Amino acid sequence: MRFLSLKQSTISLLLLLAILSSAWSILLSKKNTPFSKEDLAHEPDAYMENIVATVINKQGTPVLKIESPHMVHYPENDTTYITRPRVTIYRQSPEPWYINSEYAEATHGVEQIVFSNNVIIHHPFDVADPNTTMETTSLTVFPNKQQAITPDAITITQPDTVVHAIGMQANLNDGTVKLLSQAKGDYVPNA
Repeated sequence: MRFLSLKQSTISLLLLLAILSSAWSILLSKKNTPFSKEDLAHEPDAYMENIVATVINKQGTPVLKIESPHMVHYPENDTTYITRPRVTIYRQSPEPWYINSEYAEATHGVEQIVFSNNVIIHHPFDVADPNTTMETTSLTVFPNKQQAITPDAITITQPDTVVHAIGMQANLNDGTVKLLSQAKGDYVPNA
């Protein structure tokens, strides 16, 4: 019976360890691939800076414009997180609605946009409506339906009038605003 020398045994053992280590490394790298669908769903698939995007209808008329210094889209819930959005909603009237806030989340494209933190809605004077500014903490807008709602406190300012209320529903196309509760108005004549 022939035994391996100490030198041969050591070389054989090191060679076996190198083979096992390589096999283990290959198995781990295949298991933790960064491209699995489950892992990618939690990662953004689009990152945009200094955006100016205009959505048009079938006739080629602008219906919505979004401006933002920063937007990130996540495919998992089809949500886009928007920093300091400036949104313009065009309507039948010559003057559009302008909506600004600190943050917004748009889901399913722009089917629903939820604005939060220092939300300001503005409509300049036109033939149908007076100059109007609304302020609230959150606002949900449905651009395709031309509707906006908030359950929060809202302040509406028009020439000579300031109205405070809790909750609001607005038809952005025709400019009608329904206040939901605790509405109080002040007549403040301009000097």
